[in-house]
Amino acid sequence: MRVKPFLDTNILIYAFAADDPRSERAEALLAAGGVISVQVLNEFVNVSRRRLRRGWDEIEKAVRVLRTLLEPPVPVTIDLHEAAVTQARNHGFAFYDALIIAAAVQSGCKVIYTEDMHDGQTIGDLKVLNPFR
Repeated sequence: MRVKPFLDTNILIYAFAADDPRSERAEALLAAGGVISVQVLNEFVNVSRRRLRRGWDEIEKAVRVLRTLLEPPVPVTIDLHEAAVTQARNHGFAFYDALIIAAAVQSGCKVIYTEDMHDGQTIGDLKVLNPFR
């Protein structure tokens, strides 16, 4: 079985954005499947509601689509929290980025697609790639 990539929140946002040049690439990444965490779902809902001003029905429909296309979300647990604290302390990541990294590592992902971290950076066996570059 092929290990799927971890998708950061911005990938999900662009996949559901209107008239964004990154949407097509983000939609292709979603269609190929991947892994997200509950944190990513929470951020998606928050950004969709506050910045994109989407209604609750539209947001809930989008979340159902995400849950259909992607692996079950990685839960935010105390073990994940502790791993994120270690990532943040040892590598200087912002805590919420470290939580994303810890979820990707815990899931066995080898790639994380995001535009919020340094493209090409490696963290152990995990490689950060910006799919919009």
